[in-house]
Amino acid sequence: MRGIEALPIFDHMRTLRSLLLPLLVASTLAHAQDYAVGGAPAAANPAPPGPKKDPRPLKDRVWFGGGVSLMFGTVTNLGVAPMMGYKIDQKGKWSAGLGVNYYYFSDSRYQPAYESSNYGGSLFTRYRVIPQAYLHAEYNLQNYELYSPFNDVERREWVPFLLLGGGYAQHLGGHSYMTFQVLWDVIQDVRSPYGSQPFFTAGVGVGF
Repeated sequence: MRGIEALPIFDHMRTLRSLLLPLLVASTLAHAQDYAVGGAPAAANPAPPGPKKDPRPLKDRVWFGGGVSLMFGTVTNLGVAPMMGYKIDQKGKWSAGLGVNYYYFSDSRYQPAYESSNYGGSLFTRYRVIPQAYLHAEYNLQNYELYSPFNDVERREWVPFLLLGGGYAQHLGGHSYMTFQVLWDVIQDVRSPYGSQPFFTAGVGVGF
């Protein structure tokens, strides 16, 4: 009796297996086809895009300028002050950079002749208001040879300047230009040769 009662159970299991097997095969084939067509499933959190690369070549981002002093005679004044700037924004309005300088002075009206030199460096930033005019801010540190009349001793000291002002850029042709600046020292160090009056400078440059 037990063997006869078990026959319907085995028949149901064979029937269920014959129905499930084709479904499993079809499901596997469909998944494989979707993977081949669509590729791997997209990540749940894709990586954010990286920063955009500046399309400007380096030569369009960097500019050079400065000034040279050449005066010979009874009073000799020689100097060189190169500077380099980098255009921060792609429109070229805002730039920042650095400069160095060296100046030599000699006055033969005195016996013996008076000689002096100063050197230093600066960090600056400029902003073009219009193509011809710009605002200028500069921190400058100069090493001067100072004379003390109280003990008749010459010594060298670093003198700080914070120069604020503006300038005018005159295009000369190509990428060259000439600049004229008026600056004012807001630190007003007692050793500063500029005093409380604004002073004027001029220079040339390429690429500004």
